[in-house]
Amino acid sequence: GNQEKGIIKKGYSVEVDKLRDVLRNGRQWILDLEEKEKNATGIKSLKIKYNKVFGYFIEVTKPNLKFVPKRYIRKQTLVNSERYIIDELKEYENTVLGAEDRLRKLEKNILEQIKNFIEKYIKDIQKTAAALAELDTLYSLGEAASLYDYVKPRMDAFSNKVRIFNARHPVVERAVGEENFVANDLILDSESNMIMILTGPNMSGKSTYLRQAALITIMAQMGSFVPADEAELPLVDRVFTRIGAVDDISSGHSTFMVEMSEVADIINNATPSSLIVLDEVGRGTSTYDGLSLAWAIIEYLSTSIKAKTLFATHYHELTTLENKLPGVKNYNVTVREMGSKIVFLHKVVQGGTDKSYGIQVARLAGLPPDIIKGAEKVLENLESKKGETQESIPNQNIMAKTNNPLPLTIYDVISEIKEIRIDRMTPLEAINRLDQIQSRIRDGFHDWGEPVARNQSPKNRSCK
Repeated sequence: GNQEKGIIKKGYSVEVDKLRDVLRNGRQWILDLEEKEKNATGIKSLKIKYNKVFGYFIEVTKPNLKFVPKRYIRKQTLVNSERYIIDELKEYENTVLGAEDRLRKLEKNILEQIKNFIEKYIKDIQKTAAALAELDTLYSLGEAASLYDYVKPRMDAFSNKVRIFNARHPVVERAVGEENFVANDLILDSESNMIMILTGPNMSGKSTYLRQAALITIMAQMGSFVPADEAELPLVDRVFTRIGAVDDISSGHSTFMVEMSEVADIINNATPSSLIVLDEVGRGTSTYDGLSLAWAIIEYLSTSIKAKTLFATHYHELTTLENKLPGVKNYNVTVREMGSKIVFLHKVVQGGTDKSYGIQVARLAGLPPDIIKGAEKVLENLESKKGETQESIPNQNIMAKTNNPLPLTIYDVISEIKEIRIDRMTPLEAINRLDQIQSRIRDGFHDWGEPVARNQSPKNRSCK
């Protein structure tokens, strides 16, 4: 087949090289022969031509027939010329016309011979390949550790403590440069620091922090040095992650359905010896639904599974869980406010935060000033009436009671839109989210505190 064409290395077979040369340099060979015959016969108008009837031939005009040598064999007589062939030209023609087919067959036969030869030593070759692969892996890990200042982690099969100081993401650090990457500590155990709730604005580095924790755990357990100043880790049975937003169009599953399916798999399979990494679980649905699910998941992880968990979220209400559930600790990624602007410091510190800085991030992303001003006005109104439109977070086990759904208000809609992370959504996800919001609006909502009928046009909605 065509897959065998061109696979035999130059120099392995003289015949293969010759056929390739014929196919590659055929035109030049004809020109060289033509020049050679002109010099040999003295016939300057001599031409070598080709047609489908006679193949290759030498054409000589009538005035030059007296110079034609005896080795020329006449093939055809025309009005003004004669056509001849010679042995050298006929031999070349036979070579060229069947060269491609012969080359393909020849290469295939040589390949079969090589396969048959290698088959005798296949087990030895596989063992050698496996040894080289292992050596290559260990060498690469060792080289990375030496070049990038990795340290040897202390592994304790009987410990439940994670202590990593000045941890770095092995890939992101290389991409942004060592001088630009901000290292962070990670403290986890099965008692007072079992679940880390991590808050902070978009682009602050929450996902990088979560990923580096999972990567360092895996690297340490596979025998590698790790990117940190110091690391102490237990053995884990599995690392579970739910990071990023994807959908499954082929099976008709939305982003939120995929997210919940993956979380369900984690909940059903995790053990106290597992490491769980969850990034913004619940963001694919309405604010109330997402918050309720995130709350209940953290509660279940804390009281039932008791696995070491990192949970990044924009639901600042979850920070109250530190005082309600055992082993829950709040952390946040710091930013510096400079007037209406913010600077990302990428440093993880203990304590929660009640700000998302979504409008400031939107400004950094380049949204028009009119939109930014409008959003600030809406946010001001929303926060001033927050107490009128939202119940406080319950002070007891959220799974122990069921609350009636609150009436949807314009503040809820704006708040939900404000929290949407367009930079991390696919076009399909954005369309699905917009459809969800439109469906809720069609059911009617309270406009600035007053009910709006479906067939009534809201007034005075300008954010100016």
